[in-house]
Amino acid sequence: MRHFLFYLSFLLPFLAFAQVRPNVLLLTADDMNYDSLGFAGSKVDGITPHLDQLAKEGIWFQQAHVTVAVCQPSRQCLLTGRYPHRNGSMGFHPVQNDVPTLAEMLKSADFHLGILGKVIHLRPDAKFPWHYERDEEVLGRGRNPQKYYEFSKEFLQQAKTAGKPFFLMANSHDPHRPFAGSEASTPKNYPAPPRTYKPGEIVVPAFLPDLPEIRTELAQYFSSVRRCDQVMGEILRALDESGLAQNTIVIFLSDNGIAMPFAKSNCYLTSTRTPWIMRWPGKIAPQRVDQDHFISSIDFMPTILEIMGMALPDGTDGRSFLPLLMGHKQDGRAQVFTCYNEAFGNKAYPMRAIQDKRFGYIYNRWSDGNKKYFTEGMSGLSFKAMQAAASDDQAIAHRVALLEHRVKEELYDFAADPSALKNLIDDPAFREQRDSMRRELRSWMEKTQDPLLGAFNEIAKP
Repeated sequence: MRHFLFYLSFLLPFLAFAQVRPNVLLLTADDMNYDSLGFAGSKVDGITPHLDQLAKEGIWFQQAHVTVAVCQPSRQCLLTGRYPHRNGSMGFHPVQNDVPTLAEMLKSADFHLGILGKVIHLRPDAKFPWHYERDEEVLGRGRNPQKYYEFSKEFLQQAKTAGKPFFLMANSHDPHRPFAGSEASTPKNYPAPPRTYKPGEIVVPAFLPDLPEIRTELAQYFSSVRRCDQVMGEILRALDESGLAQNTIVIFLSDNGIAMPFAKSNCYLTSTRTPWIMRWPGKIAPQRVDQDHFISSIDFMPTILEIMGMALPDGTDGRSFLPLLMGHKQDGRAQVFTCYNEAFGNKAYPMRAIQDKRFGYIYNRWSDGNKKYFTEGMSGLSFKAMQAAASDDQAIAHRVALLEHRVKEELYDFAADPSALKNLIDDPAFREQRDSMRRELRSWMEKTQDPLLGAFNEIAKP
């Protein structure tokens, strides 16, 4: 009897959630680095006031990652709870028809579904049956705060009138390229950011060399980050004015890291780590920081379904972290698996990775010494500046060569070297760590039936 009462006391809060289903507001940034926000340690002045306030009102997961560091595959993992090789979206492809999506399941539970921006990055349409959608062409190319406010307000009023719980996925197109003030942004007539930063106001991250052109581009990026924060603030203002905020779970994260060399479209810390905030009035205590538990974007769908008291579909890879929201600990959250498959245009650069609080191991299937890597993060000023500087600077020349050709395996002590500047894969002092992470990655590949398993076994024999 005592055991029964103990388990009942643990389950009662979860049963209560299912009786009165909360609304869900999912806010996403596009290509925002995990440390670009004020609450996450950014040294850029006044960069994200609205998101800083949101972080104070809920929990910030410091060890949060997206599954794959590129737009469409990342978002489709988020709303399927499956890895790309398990949902069919290895690149910019639709998910398979037999893969359940969160949108489908919430529609079956009579939720009012809406999406603002990035509509094209959730495919096929039948798997994401929105009742309300507005895309970039009416949202100021996904960058107009006032338009996000107006459409959010309209959607929320629809849900309120219908008396239905809602799920709204509101996606800023900032700080995706072209950055604010860049030459490429000029003909697009984007709204001006509330603050424009100068090259001298930013700090160049260690994974990039400190070159004038890189400073210029980073200043443009941070101006875009500031505009993204304003978009988020306007959406949250619409929620507050609707009177629905008290029963709404708000989630904020970025789909991947900054679109610069050694970040987006890779498996580094700056690729997949994301600034994940959750606010749930009366349920999640404010001003909380979880420094230890790893969560992944594939865990989002299972978590929302458990909150709603809905069954998890067969074949889901992620698992709910609802206990963490309630202040409990959860086993099995000491590491995360991430991957990369294709860039836009079906250019294949398959990678697999495992990270824990200290180390990160990356397997680059595509690297053969000849194939050359090029993705969207290498467009613009920064990579061109690195290429130009490489003729006179051996350190920069080495970084350019590594970015373009990579090596089969990489191992980093991210606790000491978060910018991944020193590959430890051949260091005898770290051989045991390398072998351990190889084994862990192999086990994950076997479990998920990863098509790269055979190739991986050739270089990291069981």
